[in-house]
Amino acid sequence: MRKKLNKYQNPFYVSDLDGTLLRSNATLSSYSKKILQQLLHEGLHFTVASARSVFSMWPILDGLRLSLPVIEFNGAFISDLETGKHIVTNSIDSLVARKIYQLILGCGHLPFISTFNGTTDRLYYSRITNMGMQWYFENRQQNQDKRLRKTRDLAETLAEEIMCFTIIDSSESLYDLKSILKKEYNHLVEIHFQENLYSPSWYWLTIHDHKATKDKAISWIRTENGLVKNELVVFGDHTNDIKMFQIADRRIAVKNAIIELKQQATHIIESNQSDGVVKYIENDWTNGE
Repeated sequence: MRKKLNKYQNPFYVSDLDGTLLRSNATLSSYSKKILQQLLHEGLHFTVASARSVFSMWPILDGLRLSLPVIEFNGAFISDLETGKHIVTNSIDSLVARKIYQLILGCGHLPFISTFNGTTDRLYYSRITNMGMQWYFENRQQNQDKRLRKTRDLAETLAEEIMCFTIIDSSESLYDLKSILKKEYNHLVEIHFQENLYSPSWYWLTIHDHKATKDKAISWIRTENGLVKNELVVFGDHTNDIKMFQIADRRIAVKNAIIELKQQATHIIESNQSDGVVKYIENDWTNGE
């Protein structure tokens, strides 16, 4: 028998996905899925906060019945995992989005543009110009992502709510664009830059609204679900997890996390390849007092 915890002893756990909860092949291991299913049935307060869309989460988290909403696009959406319905949306200001779009083109790039029109999500592209973009395109096709749409004129998509710009290229090619964005728009948008774990040497520069952060999304979920008094325990591996680390009671970095995140961690656990997150949660749940 597992030791049951009362609501003040039952922490609220939030985990990043890629590089943290998921193994390096972008899957949730059978061990982790089985344990999470058991603990969720017993009342575990758990959800995920990811740069992924809910559509990308579905095949990975299939079988997990999360009673709490998930955080997608680093906080651009707070959504119900089962239905995909968005509970909270944080889109980029329309004027700012148009200026950023022109800046992206001016720096010689073509973005993927994730939008929401009030009822439907879309992922637009016009042309594939490098192998990094090709990987993403093929990955979305293989997962039968119904959002994917080709358009001759990306500018037409700006009439919808812009949730995310995704620009994929080499680190060197994205340097100027990243620098200008941080200099001119850092107070208006959230900018994330990191290598694609599954397509090495290709980097993703993603742009969200300034309200689209994991910490803000977690705070909203805690308030709306009566979890403000519950201890907050978060798990991460990269820079987009820093802000949620800053509000957590326990900040757990996996062994494969970047140094910057480890320096802010209260605990460092086994790597994503070794199911470190779920092993920690299972032990914490079983031995909690």
